[in-house]
Amino acid sequence: MKKILVIRFSSIGDIVLTSPVVRCLKQQIPNCEIHYAVKKSFSSILISNPYVDKVHVLDKNERDFISQLKKEKFDLIIDLHNNIRTAKIKFLLRVKSYQFNKLNFKKFLLTQFKINLLPDKHVVDRYFEAVRFLGAKNDGKACDFFIPMDTSLNIEVEDFIHSKMPIAIAIGSKHNTKQIPNEKLIKLIENSNHNFLLLGGKDDFLKAEVIKNYFSEKVMNTCGKLTLEESALALKKCGTIITPDTGLMHIAAALNLNVISVWGNTVPDFGMYPYMPQLPGNYKVMEINNLKCRPCSKIGYEECPKKHFKCMMNQDFSDILDGFVENK
Repeated sequence: MKKILVIRFSSIGDIVLTSPVVRCLKQQIPNCEIHYAVKKSFSSILISNPYVDKVHVLDKNERDFISQLKKEKFDLIIDLHNNIRTAKIKFLLRVKSYQFNKLNFKKFLLTQFKINLLPDKHVVDRYFEAVRFLGAKNDGKACDFFIPMDTSLNIEVEDFIHSKMPIAIAIGSKHNTKQIPNEKLIKLIENSNHNFLLLGGKDDFLKAEVIKNYFSEKVMNTCGKLTLEESALALKKCGTIITPDTGLMHIAAALNLNVISVWGNTVPDFGMYPYMPQLPGNYKVMEINNLKCRPCSKIGYEECPKKHFKCMMNQDFSDILDGFVENK
């Protein structure tokens, strides 16, 4: 087996969590050539990865995409996404393949009946089950996220980080029931001696602006103003992040930073908590246990199905930074 195609189309965190598999395949299988198939909107995550020889980008034209893959004449496909689209691609390529077991039925039992049969195993280790027949073994190191050497921050952001030494807060998540409510963040900032840098995409700008408007120079809103790579660089300079279950959480863990992960409707039992095998003391999980309605979904909702959102609203942030940064 020399030419291997790894497939994971989305999203940020999921792609970052596949990086140990990519690294170990490249390092442990002599003369192998690693290709990676990903959606265009997430391709920048892989461009600077030295363990990936070629990135295949899925845009709007799936037929051309599959045609390009056929020309590569792969020896093997490692499917770390495992959905209908990847099944179609594998069928059309007619190449031997192995896939990651998503354990969807067990997740269904947990979300619907609160029966937890999920293995006590991080998703990274479950990804490795798809390549164990190749002899590739987990090297026990963190995930990879490579910030391009030419990445830089604008003067305003650079000055704020240098002068204020802020803590980063990840504002958004794809689903609202995974996001930390504004009122909780505002109270946290009010009761803290720290400054804060708000990170997120364009869709998070207005939410972050509401928080910023409560304060004068204590908060900077960078949502939608930085690329993913620039956000990672800003995060690295901050050193500590408060984040829901989202992509920036996994990037921070890959950069070996201090990670305070706040969990709403999803649970760490799904295996997606910060992956920091070498620095387990660098992350803290905050969640409300023993809620009969939690987890309500393996992904999330636009609003709490029960209308109370206790999984986030009952969180106590009074000591959230204890053990991570000293009070200024």
